[in-house]
Amino acid sequence: MLPVSLTMAGVAALINIWLSIRCGQVRQSEKISIGDGGNEKLIARMRAQANFIENVPLILILIVLIELALGGGDGSGHGPIWLWVVSSAIMLGRVAHALGMDDGFPLGRMIGTSLTMLSLLGLGIYAIVLPHLPYAPPAQTETVDTVQ
Repeated sequence: MLPVSLTMAGVAALINIWLSIRCGQVRQSEKISIGDGGNEKLIARMRAQANFIENVPLILILIVLIELALGGGDGSGHGPIWLWVVSSAIMLGRVAHALGMDDGFPLGRMIGTSLTMLSLLGLGIYAIVLPHLPYAPPAQTETVDTVQ
């Protein structure tokens, strides 16, 4: 099992649904069926969703591959804490970015963009370096059966 990857893929799916609903709300209220109708709010929301789709798949691929390389699939049910932190920050950043696009939270757009770019940079460099580091297999824990 890859707990970080599975959790973040699920979170990403829910955020994408939320972004779709936000676009749909403007479409319905402004009666725009196709395209953006020149509506600035719809354009901003569509761009927020497009930006999510442009960045998150690569981020998820990096998270999966790093988790696999670090032995996240060893059955322990845990992933590296730092990967949980980075992945969670990315998802929170994506929400902040979307809110910053049109909901009066301009700082959110900068926060989301910064977190995404820094995370992509960090995960990308780590993915390049990781195969060249000395390999230390994950520690095996021994279970002891007790007889009562």
